[in-house]
Amino acid sequence: MATDTAPQATDLAPKAPNAIYPGRYTAGNDRDLVVFLIGMRFNGFAGLRYALQAFVSMPRMLASLEKHPETGCLGGHVAFGWKTAYVMQYWRSFDDLDRFAKAPNDEHHPMWRWYMRLGEKARDTGIWHETFRVAAGSYESIYANMPRFGLAKATTHVPIVPATSTARKRIEASCPHAMNAG
Repeated sequence: MATDTAPQATDLAPKAPNAIYPGRYTAGNDRDLVVFLIGMRFNGFAGLRYALQAFVSMPRMLASLEKHPETGCLGGHVAFGWKTAYVMQYWRSFDDLDRFAKAPNDEHHPMWRWYMRLGEKARDTGIWHETFRVAAGSYESIYANMPRFGLAKATTHVPIVPATSTARKRIEASCPHAMNAG
């Protein structure tokens, strides 16, 4: 039976990676973090070759981050649209993200240099990124009948209780004790 007390985080390592958690969950909001979106857009057929080359490099970059949690990347996922593909990532800090972006020996740096050298040849393949610093207590989320995903996979996965049953209650529960990480 649900209570009105602070929720506790779920097991951080479920038996199956995509195990479905029945019910409603949120992500703990007791830490500052950085949300980083990076993607590419296919603007025309002339850029198909460059778009494919950039797209194929993405799994190597993501695998490198997963192997090296000390980089500060907390997790993320890939999404696809009609003419776009992008990665949403959660980072421990902007400094960690910036250090990764500038690391000459990481998978990201050679790909970035390659794209920048293409110049006009690459205009049919657009790239973009957006970076958001997010203060603890200024975000909320909900996951219903989902595996651990997004922020809840990158941080803590917390059952929703009456005290956190609405978006307003979750966003106003900015006290770290309201979203106890367990």
